[in-house]
Amino acid sequence: MDTPSLLPIVYGVYAIASLVLTIVLARVLFRHGEVLLADVFADRPELAKAVNQLLVVGFYLVNFGYALFMLRGGHAHDAVTAIEALASKLGTLLLSLAAMHFVNLFFFHRMRRKARLADMPPPVREHGYLQGQAA
Repeated sequence: MDTPSLLPIVYGVYAIASLVLTIVLARVLFRHGEVLLADVFADRPELAKAVNQLLVVGFYLVNFGYALFMLRGGHAHDAVTAIEALASKLGTLLLSLAAMHFVNLFFFHRMRRKARLADMPPPVREHGYLQGQAA
């Protein structure tokens, strides 16, 4: 006699956990990313807000798509294999969320750095020589 599969339970727990994790991380990125983007786009606050919202939408699309992609396959005929399947799926999702988080941080850093470099004075005096050198 076949034992009933625990896979639907694993999928249900995985779906809820992936939804909650993605939403919580997206809110944190939105809240703190807003501060960084406001610094980058200091002269255009409406652009900072729009870019931040677009980044969050992209984050949701990529991570929910990946979470749904991870629902495929798997066998769970007893509690041990069900927990292993759930841990494997959640672990992979968490690694992808971490990767997306660091990619977002990298792009925030690059945008902020570029904006700050644009505001810095030139490294050499305008007349073309450094102090102490003969013209």
